[in-house]
Amino acid sequence: MLKLVFTGVWVCAVTLGSVYFSMQSASAPAVPDGEAARRASEQYVPGEMITIPVIRDGSVQGYFLTKLSFSATKEGINNLRAPLRQMVTDELYDLLVGSKFIDIADTGTFDLPTFKTTVKDGLNKKLGDEVITEVLVEQLEYLTKEDVKRVANSQNVPRQKPVPITDKNGNVAGDKLPEGAVKASSAH
Repeated sequence: MLKLVFTGVWVCAVTLGSVYFSMQSASAPAVPDGEAARRASEQYVPGEMITIPVIRDGSVQGYFLTKLSFSATKEGINNLRAPLRQMVTDELYDLLVGSKFIDIADTGTFDLPTFKTTVKDGLNKKLGDEVITEVLVEQLEYLTKEDVKRVANSQNVPRQKPVPITDKNGNVAGDKLPEGAVKASSAH
């Protein structure tokens, strides 16, 4: 009996020791104190889909679709006079409509880091403080006017008639009921 008790204590000690050491090795890596404090003072702000017309030579050449999210200081967000999402949308229109520094149509010259820096600097200038700490690109697309027309026209194509489903004898399903079958009522 005593041998059984010692075996049970031994198994419990080994189990507790292995759980303790596995938790120690699985814990998050140490983050420098400055980095942890910075992360704790920031908040993720999800963006919304924004469609901005690309205007060149006095006419719309295409549409810039973007969804940007932001990392911002909590203190800065609390001190804003309007909701951050609406201010961001307004500033993106100010920055990008008719802008010469970004030629979205020429994807070879588009510089994403410069775009993110320009958006961050423009937003912080509008907000009057270093509120935005990072710009996160979730979606970034450019559609030409031809792309938009092609999509619009494909939605207006007349629908095809449905193809009837037939059984192995060539009878259209749902047309005839087998002999003796009673049609079910749809009343509830």
